[in-house]
Amino acid sequence: MDKDRIAGSANQAKGAIKEAAGTLTGDAKLKAEGAADKATGKVQNAVGGAKDAIRDALKH
Repeated sequence: MDKDRIAGSANQAKGAIKEAAGTLTGDAKLKAEGAADKATGKVQNAVGGAKDAIRDALKH
């Protein structure tokens, strides 16, 4: 598994927590930061998946 996939999953989890905390406290900035972290995590995860797919294709 590519390190980008691991970092992406961590960012998605961190973002979900921040977003939920922002929603609960009414903190729009924290909620927006959480949404941004989740989006960043999704992109990282996708990049890691692409790297894994390329690596697998080159092995065969």
